[in-house]
Amino acid sequence: MNRLSADQFRNAPKIPLVVVLDNVRSLNNIGSIFRTCDAFAVEKLILCGISQTPPSPEIHKTALGAEDTVEWEYFSHTLDAVAALKARGYTVCCLEQVEGSKMLGDFRPDPLHKYAFIAGHEVDGVAQPVVDACELSLEIPQAGTKHSLNVAVSTAITIWHFFSAYNSAN
Repeated sequence: MNRLSADQFRNAPKIPLVVVLDNVRSLNNIGSIFRTCDAFAVEKLILCGISQTPPSPEIHKTALGAEDTVEWEYFSHTLDAVAALKARGYTVCCLEQVEGSKMLGDFRPDPLHKYAFIAGHEVDGVAQPVVDACELSLEIPQAGTKHSLNVAVSTAITIWHFFSAYNSAN
C-alpha cells in the first residue's frame, strides 16, 4: 500500500497545522483525531485540560497506533497552548458556531502562514475565553435538524479542508 513506516512518517514533511483539543472528554474521539492527524500529516496534536493523553488502551482503539506517530503535547490550560502557539507565529482559529464566524468553505489558508485549529468539548464546545483569544472562528455549514457534529467528525472535515486547500495552493 506504499505506506510510510512510523519512523519515516515522523521525519516526513507535515502540513503547517496544529490541532488543539480543548477539554475533549471521549477517549474514542481523541483516538479518532489522532488517526485523522496521521492521515493528513498534521504537524502536531495538542491535548488540553481534561483531554486524556497516551498511553491509553481506549485512545489506541480508535487511533490504531497513530498516537505513536503523531507528535503530541499536553497543556493543563488551553489558553496557555494558545499563547504558546501565537508566540510561535501560528494563526489560531477555533471551530465554533459564534457570531462573526467564517464558513469553512470560504476559508483559504495562506500558504505562507502556520495555523492552529481548536476543537472543543463534546457538549460545551470551545470555552468562551479560548474563543475570545482566537483570531478566527470557523463554522461548518449544516442543513439538518442538529446544530452540531461530533467533535471527531468536525475536526476531520476541517483538517481535510485545510489539507486540500493548502496542497492546491502549493
